[in-house]
Amino acid sequence: MPQLAATRAALSDAFLDARISFHEAEAIMEADFSGLHFTNSRAVNRFYDRIEERIAASGEDKWFFLVDYSDNRIDPEAWIAFARRGRALNLAYSMGTVRFDVGEATRAQIERSAGTENFDANLLPDRDSALARLKTFKNTRQRRIVHTPSHGPEDIRRRIAFRPEEVIMEVDFSQFTFANARDVDDVYDHIEERIMETDRKWFFLINYEGCRIEPAAWVRYASRGKRLNLAASLGSVRYAPGSETEADIRLRSESQDFEPNIRNTREEALERIAEMRAEAEA
Repeated sequence: MPQLAATRAALSDAFLDARISFHEAEAIMEADFSGLHFTNSRAVNRFYDRIEERIAASGEDKWFFLVDYSDNRIDPEAWIAFARRGRALNLAYSMGTVRFDVGEATRAQIERSAGTENFDANLLPDRDSALARLKTFKNTRQRRIVHTPSHGPEDIRRRIAFRPEEVIMEVDFSQFTFANARDVDDVYDHIEERIMETDRKWFFLINYEGCRIEPAAWVRYASRGKRLNLAASLGSVRYAPGSETEADIRLRSESQDFEPNIRNTREEALERIAEMRAEAEA
């Protein structure tokens, strides 16, 4: 069977959902990369976005991962995104991951990453042996965890400022950590309430200096951010020179159809907002 080029256009929700399945009795999420040729990071991000969405919709945040790599190919241009998104997914949701039927080129890439990042690659020759390996892992699911807030209301409030003269809402996420979905909801609930009080849309100016968005928070963060931008943003500009969060935002923007608009300094970000305002008024 010829490999299918994994372009973003080819990776519809229906196509991906047929390759993402949940075996509830065994607590297994199975991802089928077989026969796909990933040539760029855009398609990689699209596949991982859908896996995250399906896990979030499952109502469970811990699964064993069973991954089919038969006749799969990942080009060098796609590998960094593939490794980064896979690592984040595993850290957030996996109780153990086993991969099977891995071709030589992909095997070498995975083994190099395993050596560098200190994880067990768990590469097995076929699905039956992979399932047998998963059965040796411990199920660490617990009753639904209710997260305690990481940030108090006053800490969140002081990080949001409105500048009516310039139609800018400024958000200060500097040295701020989103540890889980509860943190995301606390922040975005507050922002939405404040914006509703103003009864208008704003340009968003966001400081990501030293901000961390942990893997367990990314799905909710992406969802709430997209909803807020659609409802209340005239345009968003971010500044975060060289941060891990910057790299994640740039990756996710490829598959989620938004312009990351990331600048190195606040002054550069303000200049970009001025340009956007002029473009809107032209």
